[in-house]
Amino acid sequence: MTINEYQKLAMTTLNPALSEKDIIINGVMGLCGESGEAIDIVKKWLHQGHELDREHLIKELGDIAWYIAELAHVLGVPLEEVLEKNIDKLRSRYPEGFSVKDSKTRAEGDV
Repeated sequence: MTINEYQKLAMTTLNPALSEKDIIINGVMGLCGESGEAIDIVKKWLHQGHELDREHLIKELGDIAWYIAELAHVLGVPLEEVLEKNIDKLRSRYPEGFSVKDSKTRAEGDV
């Protein structure tokens, strides 16, 4: 399955009663909520003696992907374009790949 096929299939489960504004709010809130669930899995692993629950974390990543697809959908952009723009940004920041030096230079220039 391609990323754009995923987006199309995932959006068959989008509530059609939501307005554009509601979809944006739902998407951002959903990202926050699902990211919180993902960090809770990591917290239990790091600080509470649990094994890393990889399967649960993978499911939460899928939920995060759904909300990213929702936001891209409401913005009228295919997910592939979102990912391409992210790679373009990363290449601009780290043209030779990640380096601590580039990261520190970038951090010093950020406002």
